[in-house]
Amino acid sequence: MQEKNKALARRWFKEVWNEGNEKTIDQLLSVNAVLYGLGESDVDVHGPAGFKPFVSNLRTALHPIHIEIDDIIAEGDKVALRITVEGTHSGDGLGIAPTQKRVRVAAIVMAEIKDGQIVAGWNSWDQLGLLRQVGVIAAPAPAAADRFLAARP
Repeated sequence: MQEKNKALARRWFKEVWNEGNEKTIDQLLSVNAVLYGLGESDVDVHGPAGFKPFVSNLRTALHPIHIEIDDIIAEGDKVALRITVEGTHSGDGLGIAPTQKRVRVAAIVMAEIKDGQIVAGWNSWDQLGLLRQVGVIAAPAPAAADRFLAARP
């Protein structure tokens, strides 16, 4: 079962993201699926109809987009992936004027698969890094101490 689930996850990223095949969304994402962590807010995404705007927005904003699977682990009905998203900010799919800047962001995705379809997905991706790379949010000044890494007394 784990190998079948890994194959489904690989197909998902290849066809949906790298090839832009919307039909694969309808085939592999359950109409009752719930996806978490995709947008700026805590709004959950439901089924293919809710997911398709997310794909369209990112594929339009970062064209061409490519997602590389760096690691994949499966156990039971869940698949965990570490991925890298790369593209050129050449469209306004995120409501941001194109900057033509290359972007590269990391993500962790976990999918629950039942009967050959994704029924749930949890996503943690570097939205802040993406916005910094296209210049919407300023990165900290190089001389500034990293808030998370600086030693404190």
